[in-house]
Amino acid sequence: MDRQPTLETERLVLRPLAEADREALYEVASDPAVWEQHPIHDRWRREVFDAFFDEGLASGGALAVVDKRDDRVLGSTRFDKYDADEGGVVEIGWTFLAPRWWGKGINPEMKRAMLAHAFEHVALVEFRVGDTNYRSRNALEAIGAVRTERYELEKYQGKRVVHLVYEIDRDGFAAGPLS
Repeated sequence: MDRQPTLETERLVLRPLAEADREALYEVASDPAVWEQHPIHDRWRREVFDAFFDEGLASGGALAVVDKRDDRVLGSTRFDKYDADEGGVVEIGWTFLAPRWWGKGINPEMKRAMLAHAFEHVALVEFRVGDTNYRSRNALEAIGAVRTERYELEKYQGKRVVHLVYEIDRDGFAAGPLS
């Protein structure tokens, strides 16, 4: 599976993230409102963002989300953990958008394109989201993702972080709200 495709929708181009995107993406990420419900709530700080950006570049799956009208970077997303076994599974996540685009249908438009691409290669897509990140949890449920009973525990700044696991399978996508 190509985890860094170029995908086009009516309003967006999702393309491989590049070093040249760092400043434009930091301009979006530097708004603390983007991270207020996120477990890593200080990603707006330059050094925290730079580590996140570098990790995204190294992942081989990070995408810049670009407005087709003016070529402006609106945010980023990522195809992450990929496993070809048992029909295949890939994680979609690490997504953030500038607040001015919240509630404007950008996230479902982007996720529709990503899911359609993923389901050409895998049977299941997973999402991980912080348990207190209600904005992202609601957005996942709105696109048809179903919360599983699985979760992952991590630590950030000495505090426990719980990530819930959501998923959509190929049939759920075909019958769901993004079909």
